Amino acid sequence: MRLRLLALLGFACFAFLPAAEPAPAANVAPAIKQPVLVAVHGAWAGGWHFKKIAPLLEAKGWKVYRPSLSGLGEHFNTARTDIGLATHIDDIVNLILFEDLHDVILLGHSYGGMVITGVADRIPERIGRLVYLDACLPVDGESLLTLHKPGATFDLDKMTRDGFVIPDWVKPGKPFPIDVPHPRKTFTDPIALKNQAAAAKIPATYILTVDKGKQPEEDDFYAASERARARGWPVIIMEADHNPQWHQPEALANLLLDLH
Repeated sequence: MRLRLLALLGFACFAFLPAAEPAPAANVAPAIKQPVLVAVHGAWAGGWHFKKIAPLLEAKGWKVYRPSLSGLGEHFNTARTDIGLATHIDDIVNLILFEDLHDVILLGHSYGGMVITGVADRIPERIGRLVYLDACLPVDGESLLTLHKPGATFDLDKMTRDGFVIPDWVKPGKPFPIDVPHPRKTFTDPIALKNQAAAAKIPATYILTVDKGKQPEEDDFYAASERARARGWPVIIMEADHNPQWHQPEALANLLLDLH
C-alpha cells in the first residue's frame, strides 16, 4: 500500500512539472510562389499552339494552362455560328475561377488579345500581369474587324463561309494538330469594358514580333504596340514571325522568364 501511495505521489509531481520550453524555430525561407501562366491562343488555333513552350516553363517551376477556346482546337466539333467574343472571354474567366487561380500571368496571342482584355476587365483581382504577344489591344467598343488596319490582306467577307472565317491555309485533310474554321461573330462583336480603372492597374507588357529584315512599322500589330507604349507599358521587339510560341519556343520562354 505504501509503495502504491509513493508511486501515485511521484506521478502527480511529474504531472505538474512545468512544460519544457519549445525549441526556437529554425529560420525557414518563405515559400516561393509558383508562377501561373494562362496562355490564350489566336484565331483558327487551339491550346496546342503553346504545347512546345509549356514544358520549357514547367521545367522552371511554372504552372501552365493552355486552354482551347470554344469551337476551336480540339473543340472544333462543337463549333457554332453563335459563338462570339463574350463566349471566349467566358471560357477563360471560368477556367481561372474554377481552377481558383490567383496572380495569373495572362498571355494573349493575336486575336487572343481581344479575349484577355475582356478577362482583365471582368476579374482584374485575379490577374497579376498581362502579356500581349503580337496581339490586338482594343478599347471599349472596338472589334477585331475595326482594329485591323485598312489595306491589310484581310478580307473578312471573302474568307467567310456559313458563318465561319476560313482563310486559304485552313484546309481539311492536313495532319493534326491543325487550324480550323473560326466563328465570324468573334471578329465582329465589339468588346464591352466596364471595369477599366481596375484593369488599368494591372502591369502589362507588349511583345511585338517582327519578321527578320522588316521594320516594326511594317508589322500588322505595330499600331497596337504603339497604343501599349502610349499607356506606359514596356514594348519588346522580338525578331520572329507571328507565331514564336511555335517556331521559337525557347526564345519566347526565356523572354517570359525574364518578365516574371
